[in-house]
Amino acid sequence: MEGAPTAQTAQSGQWRETINLDELWEGDMTSVTVEGETVLLMNVGGQVRAYANTCPHQAGPLDEGDFDGETLICSRHLWEFDADTGCGINPDNARLTVFGCKVGDDGTIWVDTGR
Repeated sequence: MEGAPTAQTAQSGQWRETINLDELWEGDMTSVTVEGETVLLMNVGGQVRAYANTCPHQAGPLDEGDFDGETLICSRHLWEFDADTGCGINPDNARLTVFGCKVGDDGTIWVDTGR
């Protein structure tokens, strides 16, 4: 993806508890609300990623799209994103808003939306 923008992670140091990893199987996605922000959680190859749940094209909800474990496809106009990085595949100049994400020892998924 030469020339594609790199995704930047929004972080404020304010971690918020969401769901447990037991509720987000590998290759699965779900939306949660964190500090008034709808967040898309994705389990990509055993690693949890957190993105704003809105497509940068027309703000469609990404959790209504398709996820094959590697690529996220928006349901509205079929824009494609690398689920691991949040960078656009088609078009390659798009990117998702990335949020800080970590999994605690007990499996709790924590998200920092930058607020």
